[in-house]
Amino acid sequence: MEIELDNVGLVRQIQAGDPGAEAELFRRMAPRIRLYGRHLRDVYAADDLTQQVLITTLEALRAGRLREPEKLASFVLGTCRVIVIELRRTSQRREGLLERFGRDLAPSTPWSVPRLDHDQLERCVQGLKERERTVVIMTFYDEQTGAEVADFLGLSEANVRVIRHRAIHQLRACMGGTA
Repeated sequence: MEIELDNVGLVRQIQAGDPGAEAELFRRMAPRIRLYGRHLRDVYAADDLTQQVLITTLEALRAGRLREPEKLASFVLGTCRVIVIELRRTSQRREGLLERFGRDLAPSTPWSVPRLDHDQLERCVQGLKERERTVVIMTFYDEQTGAEVADFLGLSEANVRVIRHRAIHQLRACMGGTA
Protein backbone atom coordinates (compact mmCIF):
# COMPACT_ATOMS: atom_id res chain seq x y z
CA MET A 1 0.00 0.00 0.00
CA GLU A 2 1.49 3.30 -1.11
CA ILE A 3 0.98 6.42 1.00
CA GLU A 4 0.38 9.60 -0.96
CA LEU A 5 2.77 12.37 0.02
CA ASP A 6 1.63 15.88 0.82
CA ASN A 7 3.39 18.73 -0.99
CA VAL A 8 6.03 19.11 1.73
CA GLY A 9 6.89 15.41 1.56
CA LEU A 10 6.90 15.56 -2.24
CA VAL A 11 9.34 18.49 -2.24
CA ARG A 12 11.61 16.69 0.23
CA GLN A 13 11.60 13.52 -1.90
CA ILE A 14 12.47 15.53 -5.02
CA GLN A 15 15.31 17.23 -3.18
CA ALA A 16 16.53 13.77 -2.17
CA GLY A 17 16.63 12.80 -5.85
CA ASP A 18 13.61 10.48 -6.01
CA PRO A 19 12.51 10.16 -9.68
CA GLY A 20 9.16 8.76 -8.56
CA ALA A 21 8.48 11.98 -6.67
CA GLU A 22 9.35 13.99 -9.79
CA ALA A 23 6.82 11.93 -11.78
CA GLU A 24 4.24 12.56 -9.05
CA LEU A 25 4.93 16.31 -9.30
CA PHE A 26 4.21 16.14 -13.02
CA ARG A 27 1.05 14.09 -12.43
CA ARG A 28 -0.27 16.56 -9.86
CA MET A 29 0.72 19.85 -11.42
CA ALA A 30 0.43 19.36 -15.20
CA PRO A 31 -3.40 19.55 -15.26
CA ARG A 32 -3.35 22.75 -13.21
CA ILE A 33 -0.77 24.33 -15.47
CA ARG A 34 -2.69 23.35 -18.62
CA LEU A 35 -5.83 24.84 -17.09
CA TYR A 36 -3.90 28.07 -16.41
CA GLY A 37 -2.56 28.00 -19.97
CA ARG A 38 -5.98 27.70 -21.60
CA HIS A 39 -6.29 31.48 -21.82
CA LEU A 40 -3.37 31.43 -24.24
CA ARG A 41 -6.03 30.16 -26.70
CA ASP A 42 -3.63 27.68 -28.24
CA VAL A 43 -3.36 24.04 -27.20
CA TYR A 44 0.28 23.91 -28.28
CA ALA A 45 1.14 27.07 -26.33
CA ALA A 46 -0.53 25.56 -23.25
CA ASP A 47 1.52 22.39 -23.69
CA ASP A 48 4.70 24.45 -24.07
CA LEU A 49 3.78 26.43 -20.96
CA THR A 50 3.21 23.18 -19.05
CA GLN A 51 6.59 21.82 -20.06
CA GLN A 52 8.44 25.06 -19.32
CA VAL A 53 6.79 25.53 -15.91
CA LEU A 54 7.41 21.92 -14.86
CA ILE A 55 11.07 22.09 -15.87
CA THR A 56 11.53 25.43 -14.09
CA THR A 57 9.78 24.09 -10.98
CA LEU A 58 11.77 20.88 -10.98
CA GLU A 59 15.06 22.78 -11.31
CA ALA A 60 14.08 25.06 -8.43
CA LEU A 61 13.11 22.13 -6.23
CA ARG A 62 16.28 20.19 -6.98
CA ALA A 63 18.36 23.27 -6.13
CA GLY A 64 16.42 23.85 -2.89
CA ARG A 65 15.18 27.30 -3.94
CA LEU A 66 11.64 26.78 -2.61
CA ARG A 67 11.79 28.16 0.93
CA GLU A 68 8.26 27.14 1.91
CA PRO A 69 7.55 23.63 0.54
CA GLU A 70 3.95 23.78 1.74
CA LYS A 71 3.36 26.51 -0.86
CA LEU A 72 4.33 24.31 -3.82
CA ALA A 73 1.05 24.89 -5.69
CA SER A 74 1.37 28.66 -5.25
CA PHE A 75 4.96 28.50 -6.48
CA VAL A 76 3.89 26.56 -9.58
CA LEU A 77 1.04 28.95 -10.41
CA GLY A 78 3.29 31.96 -9.76
CA THR A 79 5.82 30.46 -12.16
CA CYS A 80 3.01 30.11 -14.72
CA ARG A 81 2.14 33.77 -14.31
CA VAL A 82 5.74 34.92 -14.70
CA ILE A 83 6.34 32.78 -17.79
CA VAL A 84 3.09 33.92 -19.45
CA ILE A 85 3.99 37.56 -18.78
CA GLU A 86 7.44 37.00 -20.30
CA LEU A 87 5.92 35.26 -23.33
CA ARG A 88 3.57 38.20 -23.89
CA ARG A 89 6.39 40.73 -23.50
CA THR A 90 8.51 38.82 -25.99
CA SER A 91 5.62 38.66 -28.44
CA GLN A 92 4.92 42.39 -28.07
CA ARG A 93 8.62 43.19 -28.53
CA ARG A 94 8.78 41.02 -31.63
CA GLU A 95 5.64 42.62 -33.10
CA GLY A 96 7.00 46.09 -32.39
CA LEU A 97 10.34 45.30 -34.00
CA LEU A 98 8.66 43.79 -37.05
CA GLU A 99 6.39 46.82 -37.36
CA ARG A 100 9.33 49.18 -37.04
CA PHE A 101 11.94 47.32 -39.11
CA GLY A 102 9.92 44.76 -41.06
CA ARG A 103 10.03 46.63 -44.36
CA ASP A 104 13.82 46.75 -44.15
CA LEU A 105 13.97 43.01 -43.58
CA ALA A 106 11.73 42.10 -46.52
CA PRO A 107 13.59 40.83 -49.58
CA SER A 108 13.97 43.36 -52.37
CA THR A 109 12.59 40.92 -54.92
CA PRO A 110 9.33 39.19 -54.18
CA TRP A 111 9.41 35.42 -54.06
CA SER A 112 6.91 32.83 -53.13
CA VAL A 113 6.96 29.28 -51.95
CA PRO A 114 5.57 26.99 -54.63
CA ARG A 115 2.27 25.41 -53.75
CA LEU A 116 2.34 21.70 -53.15
CA ASP A 117 0.02 19.59 -55.29
CA HIS A 118 -1.26 17.20 -52.63
CA ASP A 119 -3.02 14.94 -55.12
CA GLN A 120 0.17 14.56 -57.16
CA LEU A 121 2.16 13.87 -53.98
CA GLU A 122 -0.33 11.18 -52.98
CA ARG A 123 -0.02 9.56 -56.42
CA CYS A 124 3.78 9.72 -56.18
CA VAL A 125 3.85 8.17 -52.70
CA GLN A 126 1.45 5.43 -53.83
CA GLY A 127 3.80 4.77 -56.76
CA LEU A 128 6.67 3.87 -54.44
CA LYS A 129 7.43 0.26 -53.61
CA GLU A 130 5.80 -0.88 -50.38
CA ARG A 131 9.01 -0.83 -48.31
CA GLU A 132 9.98 2.64 -49.59
CA ARG A 133 6.47 3.94 -48.96
CA THR A 134 6.55 2.50 -45.41
CA VAL A 135 9.89 4.16 -44.66
CA VAL A 136 8.70 7.52 -46.00
CA ILE A 137 5.40 7.40 -44.12
CA MET A 138 6.98 6.26 -40.85
CA THR A 139 9.69 8.91 -41.12
CA PHE A 140 7.73 11.96 -42.22
CA TYR A 141 4.15 11.26 -41.17
CA ASP A 142 4.63 9.22 -38.01
CA GLU A 143 7.85 11.12 -37.15
CA GLN A 144 9.71 7.92 -36.27
CA THR A 145 13.49 7.94 -35.94
CA GLY A 146 15.66 5.89 -38.25
CA ALA A 147 16.30 3.46 -35.41
CA GLU A 148 12.57 3.01 -34.77
CA VAL A 149 11.85 2.44 -38.47
CA ALA A 150 14.76 -0.01 -38.71
CA ASP A 151 13.56 -1.91 -35.65
CA PHE A 152 9.99 -2.08 -36.97
CA LEU A 153 11.05 -3.30 -40.41
CA GLY A 154 13.88 -5.54 -39.19
CA LEU A 155 16.50 -3.57 -41.13
CA SER A 156 19.69 -1.76 -40.22
CA GLU A 157 19.59 2.01 -39.74
CA ALA A 158 21.99 2.40 -42.66
CA ASN A 159 19.62 0.44 -44.88
CA VAL A 160 16.71 2.65 -43.80
CA ARG A 161 18.73 5.78 -44.69
CA VAL A 162 19.50 4.39 -48.15
CA ILE A 163 15.86 3.43 -48.75
CA ARG A 164 14.68 6.86 -47.56
CA HIS A 165 17.24 8.68 -49.73
CA ARG A 166 16.20 6.73 -52.84
CA ALA A 167 12.50 7.21 -52.11
CA ILE A 168 12.94 10.97 -51.72
CA HIS A 169 14.87 11.03 -55.01
CA GLN A 170 11.97 9.22 -56.71
CA LEU A 171 9.40 11.56 -55.13
CA ARG A 172 11.28 14.63 -56.37
CA ALA A 173 11.40 13.23 -59.87
CA CYS A 174 7.71 12.31 -59.75
CA MET A 175 6.74 15.76 -58.47
CA GLY A 176 8.59 17.39 -61.36
CA GLY A 177 11.57 18.66 -59.37
CA THR A 178 15.18 18.09 -60.27
CA ALA A 179 16.09 14.55 -59.39
